Amino acid sequence: MKLIESKEKFINAWGTLGTSWGINRTMAQVHALLLVSPDALSAEDIMEELTISRGNTNMNVRTLIDWGLVFKETRSGERKEFFTAEKDIWKVFKQIAKERRKRELEPIFKVLDEVKKVDGDKRDKNIKAFVDAIEDIERFTKKADRTLETMIKADENWLVGSFMKLMK
Repeated sequence: MKLIESKEKFINAWGTLGTSWGINRTMAQVHALLLVSPDALSAEDIMEELTISRGNTNMNVRTLIDWGLVFKETRSGERKEFFTAEKDIWKVFKQIAKERRKRELEPIFKVLDEVKKVDGDKRDKNIKAFVDAIEDIERFTKKADRTLETMIKADENWLVGSFMKLMK
């Protein structure tokens, strides 16, 4: 497979995968393009490569910057901004995990905390069933949060070592 074909296939696959991370397809494709590019790219380069609009490019690049996955570069004598992606996949994974935690787990904790304070007789089977279910969900999400936090704080060697132990 030629480089152009391989690159296009990777960018499309990363775009599809990105929707599983809670980001839109185009944002993941912009990230993929910057991830495999040896040099920083301008917004025009990204637009041309992915055939997307300037607005779409700018919006997705800014969001990727906010996520800590893309960095802006300036070059003396150039009016254009250039963008590059974090190349360390472990750091990419950790940043995505942090963002997902912030966007998915933290809001659910707030909701669960509010809804478990149901008024009424706690012996009523409907209230008891509701509160029990909410408390089970809360326990599960707290375990998931602790696991995610451990992975975010861990270094790459810990993860590799843990996987190796599982494989024995």
